[in-house]
Amino acid sequence: MKKLIEWLGMSNRWKHLVGGLIIGIFAFGWFTAMYAGVLTAGALEYKDKVYGGRWDWIDFGLTVAGAMIGQLIGGTLIWNN
Repeated sequence: MKKLIEWLGMSNRWKHLVGGLIIGIFAFGWFTAMYAGVLTAGALEYKDKVYGGRWDWIDFGLTVAGAMIGQLIGGTLIWNN
């Protein structure tokens, strides 16, 4: 568990995951969650590359995975009445 927490702390990965979760929870469907998650992840990574960093596929994947998990949470527990 300690290694997972350390790994999430690298390169602000936990922020990508939490941001994706928020996107997914407030999206009103799978398509919108994925669309917004992929666009946001791409924009974040593009910003990193433009400012001299490198494109990080792990951060990209964590943002998209967070959107999928957030949609699962939001779609089943919150928005499904």
